[in-house]
Amino acid sequence: MPAHGKHRRPRRNHVSRGLALVGTGGAALSLPLIAPATAGAATPAAAPEIAAKTFTAPAAAPVAAKAPAAPAAARTYTVVSGDSLSLIAHKKGIQGGWKSLYRANQSAVGDNPSLIHPGLELTIHRGSAEAAPAPTKKQEKTERKTTAKAKKSSTDDRASRSERRATTPASDAPTGASAAAPAAAAAAPAAVTQYADNLDGWIRQSLDIMAQHGIPGSYEGIHRNIMRESSGNPRAINNWDINAVNGTPSKGLLQVIEPTFLAYHVPGTSTDLYDPVANITAACNYAADRYGSIDNVYGAY
Repeated sequence: MPAHGKHRRPRRNHVSRGLALVGTGGAALSLPLIAPATAGAATPAAAPEIAAKTFTAPAAAPVAAKAPAAPAAARTYTVVSGDSLSLIAHKKGIQGGWKSLYRANQSAVGDNPSLIHPGLELTIHRGSAEAAPAPTKKQEKTERKTTAKAKKSSTDDRASRSERRATTPASDAPTGASAAAPAAAAAAPAAVTQYADNLDGWIRQSLDIMAQHGIPGSYEGIHRNIMRESSGNPRAINNWDINAVNGTPSKGLLQVIEPTFLAYHVPGTSTDLYDPVANITAACNYAADRYGSIDNVYGAY
């Protein structure tokens, strides 16, 4: 059975509408009133402003400019006894060889590239593996003239040496230990140079003696011929060739026969054909007279 009670329309939370009378001089205006349904309704707050943040990218660090590479510094080389431009160029790995080295030092070396003296300062540029610049036509022409002049000078020198030897009486030529002693005393430098008692020392001592007597030759030329003739054995002797058949076998480091040794013996050296220094010096003296220099000998001589 349905319960008896008071039925009423449920209250709705809607906006109530009503009329407000506003007096206007006897007339009434009805205006709609709009009120919130509940006292708790609140006016929505305005949305807060979000401050825009500006992000500034950090400035790129300045790239340091790469400093240009410093130019290759030049270095110097001091010539020692036995040196030649070709030997120095080989040891220092200079591309272009002795010609490149000569062009860089022509003012110091002079007109004859074959004549360099101990103590001479040569300029060698760092980075010797870099190829030397190609010579100009003018430089090539100058080199040809220099080479021709050096050859003529060498030829004239050989002729002069041969003429002096032909006009000098054999009786006037000093022989034996009595003549060698005063000559050695006169040629001895103030400071006595010590030489090693080996192939290197014998060659260097011979070169110093050759320089005193104006005999051309280089360490490289002497060493090359010694290794071919005797393999560096100062007691080497050839008992099978035509010289041996004729009774004058070739002996010593540079395989010199006795008549040649006596004819080209250099004062101040031993008269013993087997003496390494005397053998080298006499052989170089002979080679200079016949070939211009021991450097020009590449076979039997």
